[in-house]
Amino acid sequence: MTALGGGNVASETPQPGLLITIVEDNPLIRQLIAEEIEDEGHRVSSFSSAEDFLEVASNLCTDLILLDLMLPGMDGLSCLRELRQIPSRKLHRVVVVTALNDAATRQQALSLGAEDYILKPDLFERLPQLLGALTAN
Repeated sequence: MTALGGGNVASETPQPGLLITIVEDNPLIRQLIAEEIEDEGHRVSSFSSAEDFLEVASNLCTDLILLDLMLPGMDGLSCLRELRQIPSRKLHRVVVVTALNDAATRQQALSLGAEDYILKPDLFERLPQLLGALTAN
């Protein structure tokens, strides 16, 4: 089930493939990423703001979160900080996806628990590898 609105979550019924969550304010980028993930055989939930995502994050059983840094309202680093404070059944795996090519911000994201920091132009090249690694685990 694709959820491309401002805070829709995929259904609770177990379905094949991974569940990938996208937190991205740009609807076109969100849609392109979602389509690529679905083409790889996986499901998507998406949110246009960190606040909408954090409202449901503790109940979301997602395999990977693709988190933009430059969001309206709460930014991605603050979202990552908040996410790490939420008691959860499992630690959320987060990959930062951003247009911000800044070494200090990259280091900060990684120190807050992001598994990777990918520039948006590189995402579509790296996405099959990311999804493949999760499927193998």
